[in-house]
Amino acid sequence: MEKKLIPWGDKEKDNWRKEQTIKRSYLEEVVTKIKKLDRLFDIFQYGALPYDEEKYPLYLIKSKNFSPEKRTILITGGVHGYETSGVHGALAFLEREASNYKESFNFIVAPCIGPWGYETINRWNPMTVDPNRSFYTNGPAPECNLVMKAIADLGVEVFAHFDLHETTDTDNTIFRPALEKRDGIPQEVWDIPDGFYLVADSENPCPDFQKAIINSVRKVTHIAPADKSGKIIGATIEQEGVINYALKKLHLCASFSNAIYSTTTEVYPDSPKVSEEDCVDAQVAAIVGGLDHLLTQK
Repeated sequence: MEKKLIPWGDKEKDNWRKEQTIKRSYLEEVVTKIKKLDRLFDIFQYGALPYDEEKYPLYLIKSKNFSPEKRTILITGGVHGYETSGVHGALAFLEREASNYKESFNFIVAPCIGPWGYETINRWNPMTVDPNRSFYTNGPAPECNLVMKAIADLGVEVFAHFDLHETTDTDNTIFRPALEKRDGIPQEVWDIPDGFYLVADSENPCPDFQKAIINSVRKVTHIAPADKSGKIIGATIEQEGVINYALKKLHLCASFSNAIYSTTTEVYPDSPKVSEEDCVDAQVAAIVGGLDHLLTQK
């Protein structure tokens, strides 16, 4: 007889939280890099996570001489703190490439939305909430509420939004099993794609924009092939390396900005074919490829 799954209550969630340990330093690895950019960009703190306000200040990095005449690009990373190249890819883009586009675009970058998750190498926040299912008004994740308010307070229209993520082997070995226990609902384990792919918006897929990103990234790393069922993480492939999700319905980060162009990058850091540096380079290449395409759009 199949054992019935019972969703976690407060006790189980508290036990899970107590099991999490600090594995790296957000202040040393991320904030120090952010502050080194102050010569080139305006940096301001838009809040702090309530779990520990001293340890987890939150920052936006913004173009100097922000101009209403230029189109605005939003880059977000670290929504899932364990997806390391999203955080460091956002910062690497600012360090290496942003100056090449400063005459055409304004940039707003939130490089690490979930610093507690970064330090504990977690998908969830301490309340067992997945931030990337929580981008809606008065949602359960302070990570999301704070960055949404910060962007809204700027009062700018976002032209394009790059949300930088990873898909890892631990999605199957750690996070989906934990999700099954938390919700008491069986979860399918899918094949983890070996390579880079994108998640576009099924309501506004922008296929040429996605294709330009894929073509840029393939110069740095390999593009994920379809699995044996012809899909990537259970979703139909719309074109090479691209699947579509209902971003707003799922309350994903790439949807909250209402950008004309949006994409979610997915790097695979566990591939034997790539290094940590390759993963960061792939994120940078994704942004560059997208921007080069946008330069051709009126």
